[in-house]
Amino acid sequence: MNLRLKNLFEWLGIIAFAFILLLIIRIFLLDTRIVPTGSMLPTIQLQDRLIVDKLLFKFSKIERGDIVVFRAPPASGEKDDLVKRVIGLPGEEIEVKDGKVLVNGDALEENYLQERPNYQYKPVQVPPDSYFVLGDNRRSSNDSHVWGFVPQEDIKGKVWIRYWPLNSFGTLKG
Repeated sequence: MNLRLKNLFEWLGIIAFAFILLLIIRIFLLDTRIVPTGSMLPTIQLQDRLIVDKLLFKFSKIERGDIVVFRAPPASGEKDDLVKRVIGLPGEEIEVKDGKVLVNGDALEENYLQERPNYQYKPVQVPPDSYFVLGDNRRSSNDSHVWGFVPQEDIKGKVWIRYWPLNSFGTLKG
């Protein structure tokens, strides 16, 4: 076999390996998202690009404050996955009263909000293996206060990194 053909096959092998590796990473480890709405303002801006951890979050507990990506509930009217902040954990009582979110009767400190919610939400208990999620833009978010709880099996991952715009590059933690 001549040298050019041998080099071509080597390069094709390298490209095929890289493609398969990328596919494995995309399917099992990480995903990317472009944020289509302002429901998470000011934390996440419209059109921000995010990297979502799809694997490691399965080996740790979901905690209050985590920003998660999940399959949109049918009642939401959305077809794409949603990005929201976890507010209520399984077994907790959640209420929204006088502009404050109450967890088991205690006001939740939320220094990431620009505006407090302008709605009331009667006390509800989060079912086992489910979560209560809200957008940080409380006055303009289609979230658990509208359509209810998110089952754990619908959560696809935790938002890990904002990679675009570059001036906002960094981890997003709860």
